[in-house]
Amino acid sequence: MELLEYNSIGALVKTAEAESISLSKLILRDQAAALEKSEDELFAQMTRYYGIMRESAEKGMAKELRSSSGLSGGGGWLLLRHAGGNPISGSFCAKALARAVAIAEYNASMGKIVAAPTAGSCGILPAAVITMQEERGIDDEAAVLSLWTAGGFGMVIARQASISGAEGGCQAECGSAAAIAAAALTELSGGVPAQCAQAAALAITNSLGLVCDPIGGLVEVPCVARNAGGIMNAIGAAELAVAGFSLPIPIDEVIDTMRDVGAAIPGSLRETAAGGLAVTPTACALCSNHR
Repeated sequence: MELLEYNSIGALVKTAEAESISLSKLILRDQAAALEKSEDELFAQMTRYYGIMRESAEKGMAKELRSSSGLSGGGGWLLLRHAGGNPISGSFCAKALARAVAIAEYNASMGKIVAAPTAGSCGILPAAVITMQEERGIDDEAAVLSLWTAGGFGMVIARQASISGAEGGCQAECGSAAAIAAAALTELSGGVPAQCAQAAALAITNSLGLVCDPIGGLVEVPCVARNAGGIMNAIGAAELAVAGFSLPIPIDEVIDTMRDVGAAIPGSLRETAAGGLAVTPTACALCSNHR
């Protein structure tokens, strides 16, 4: 069996289509061969990761949760309470928002999370899959399998562009996370491989140029809010793709564009806390108060 190279999402889609299997099953099979492990063994490992995702979402909802800096915490609880009322975006989106924020805040509070693909963007993919499972009745197997689609797409993005805010801005972190979450959501919605690729392309397109400007260099502000923006981006991109909306630019060209845009972003806006929101008067005052 020839192993996949993960240098093109288009190639992954073509292989899955040629073999009439889902992207998740294709990628799981390939990784089992590459790592010389059984598919059952790798599936069990991913199931453990999914368990950590669920636990971080639950623990991040604590009302009293606060980071050591005091800049974040409690937002997940507020959003979950709001989701139980009459949220503007409906129950599904409101609960996904709550989970994305809760996990990001739990990370800022030194809780155990799964970097998906990074710690700074850790709330987006878990929020997508957990909410899809609980709100749409997806079974455990399908939920865990969708993480393989997300992981395969993430490997291509990391190889062809970047998942590092220091290298490519927040488009490389929350943008990439939104892309892989959109792909997972699309597969869980019954979308075919080409639609998963469309969803990822749309999510990245909607994130192009997003800068990384953490206040005080901490992964809290505006990072937590960008996890919220990322989950909404992922949901919107998946909805567009499943509906049949088509972006004329292929996903691999979109990824190349993200790489080029990231290289063009000034160093002050790439996780250095030397520009953007990090140097506003209020941000500077907050940093002074916490020294």
